[in-house]
Amino acid sequence: MLFKIASVAALVSSVAAHMAMNEPCPRFSPNCATQPQLPAGQSYNHNIKDPIAYDGPVFMSDVPWPQPVASWTAGQPVTVGFQADGAAHGGGHCQFAISYDNGKTAAIVHKVMEHCFFNDPLDSNTAEVLKYTFTLPADIPASSNAQFIWIWTNAVGYRELYTGISDITITNSGGSKSYTGKSAIYPNHAGYDTIPAFNGDYTTGLSLYDNAPNVTITSSG
Repeated sequence: MLFKIASVAALVSSVAAHMAMNEPCPRFSPNCATQPQLPAGQSYNHNIKDPIAYDGPVFMSDVPWPQPVASWTAGQPVTVGFQADGAAHGGGHCQFAISYDNGKTAAIVHKVMEHCFFNDPLDSNTAEVLKYTFTLPADIPASSNAQFIWIWTNAVGYRELYTGISDITITNSGGSKSYTGKSAIYPNHAGYDTIPAFNGDYTTGLSLYDNAPNVTITSSG
C-alpha cells in the first residue's frame, strides 16, 4: 500500500507541476514578484503551470492586465524568467514572440531550441536555466499595448503545449512601424503538427520551426 501511495504521489507530481513564466508577469499569475491589480471579474490563475488544452485557446486568458507589466526598448537587452519549482521535462523547444493583436499573429524575436531550461541535453525535471536575456530586435515597433509570448514544447513526457502571455510596452526611437519574422507555431495543439517525444534526439521537430512562414506584425501605437 505504501508503494502504491508513493507511486501515485510521484505520478501526480510529474503531471501537476510544469514550467511557468514569471517575468514579465503573465496574465493573472499569482507567482510574480509584482503584478497589477486584477481586472474586474477576473481571478488569479492558480493553474498557470498546466498545459494548454489540445482543442482550446492557445493562451489561458485573452483579457489583458489593466497596466503593462514591463517596459521594453527596441534594440536593448530584455530578460525573461521562469518559476524555479516547475518540472522541466528534459527541456525542449522554446519560442519567444511579440504580438500587437492579442496573440492572433505573433513574430518570433528569440528561440531556444533543443534544450530550453538546460545548458546541455539532459533528461531531467530540474531546470538548470531559469532566465534568458536576449536583445529585442531594433526594428520592433513601439506600442503601448504589445504582448510578449512564450511557447514551450517539452522534450520528455506527454505531448503537450505550454504558453504564457504578458502585456508590455515597447519604445522605439527609430520610428519602425512593422517587424517581419518567423511566425510563432503551437505544436501539439489542434491544427498544428505533433512533435513526438525526443527520446534523446533533440533535433526532433526542428524542421517545423525552420519551415514556419514569415509574418509581419504592425503596431497601431
